[in-house]
Amino acid sequence: MELDAEDHTQESNNRSLPQPKRWSARKKSQVVLRLLRGESIDSVSREIGLPTYVLDEWRQQVVQGMEFSLKNRDNDPLSNEFNKAMKKIGELSMENELLKERCRKQGPLHLGRSKK
Repeated sequence: MELDAEDHTQESNNRSLPQPKRWSARKKSQVVLRLLRGESIDSVSREIGLPTYVLDEWRQQVVQGMEFSLKNRDNDPLSNEFNKAMKKIGELSMENELLKERCRKQGPLHLGRSKK
């Protein structure tokens, strides 16, 4: 059973109803946005019935995700060089395999008389 924020708030006021065991990513992000907007972690914790350390973990995960996302470069020269090197390695590996197969079929040396 998935609860939205209003239903969950009503449930936190009525402690006889069970709290959800798993929160969807959408619900977690709504809670974290409240924290990032400046709401007190203690008040949000009391309202939704979760310990502050859980809310703090969610907030830290969001901040780390944002940092990673902002660090990601589309045209990173090092990444471009790496991709070119991996492509070249693939081409050379394929060429090597083809040459090995040719040697197996023909033998390493032609064992006949030379033509004069």
